[in-house]
Amino acid sequence: MYKKAFTIISICILLASCGSKKKSLEIEDLATARVVAMHYNNEPRFKTINSRIRLKYQDQDRSQSVTVSFRMQKDSAIWMSAQILGIPLAKALITKNRVSYYEKIGKTYFDGDFSLLSKWLGTPLDYQKLQNLLIGQSIYDLREQRYKLTESARGYQLVPSLELDIIKKIILMDSKTFKAIAEQFSQEKENRNVTVTYSKYQSVENQLFPEDIKIIANETTKSTQIDISYRSVSFDDPVSFPFEIPAGYDEIVIE
Repeated sequence: MYKKAFTIISICILLASCGSKKKSLEIEDLATARVVAMHYNNEPRFKTINSRIRLKYQDQDRSQSVTVSFRMQKDSAIWMSAQILGIPLAKALITKNRVSYYEKIGKTYFDGDFSLLSKWLGTPLDYQKLQNLLIGQSIYDLREQRYKLTESARGYQLVPSLELDIIKKIILMDSKTFKAIAEQFSQEKENRNVTVTYSKYQSVENQLFPEDIKIIANETTKSTQIDISYRSVSFDDPVSFPFEIPAGYDEIVIE
């Protein structure tokens, strides 16, 4: 009798706990879905961007700051022209399938896929991921897999529910604006990680757009930091993308 009663009680507890977990999961999924939806609802709406950027690059060997003219046609092209004291130094044109770049001091160029940018930033990139990074959206599309949501004083934190990817992801969002505050991606086997931090946003035509972005990429004993500061951002101006690799330049080969 006692055994039978114990069995019935155990089954009831088990069923109750299963029901509780299911309800919790549903609530968690709804909360996560809301945060993800609000993040994409607050994505800046534009056809083109015209801006100037203060860009600082630092690694173990060098530190350099340049002023960059920056233009973007959404989902199509990103164009940059770097200068120091008004002297043109380099140009880049990035489209969905191609990365083209040349610099005048060393007379070198690259014309190929996203391998060069991926190497510089320490994480696999394509056009959409780079565009997302530059406009303050989650680099990886949050609608493509399930995420687990936790809330803290800093904001909402999202991590994949199942760690099936080679790249581990952590995304932190502001709890009021649902804009990205920080994103971290790591590849443990390669001892590689990259952190993107959005320390400040600005209002551009009543939309929130990044003002300062910091990228820190670490690989084994090497570290690279890139600071991006947007200035004079405007949306939907007519833009052009003049670009031509000069003759006689040496091609950069990715090993």
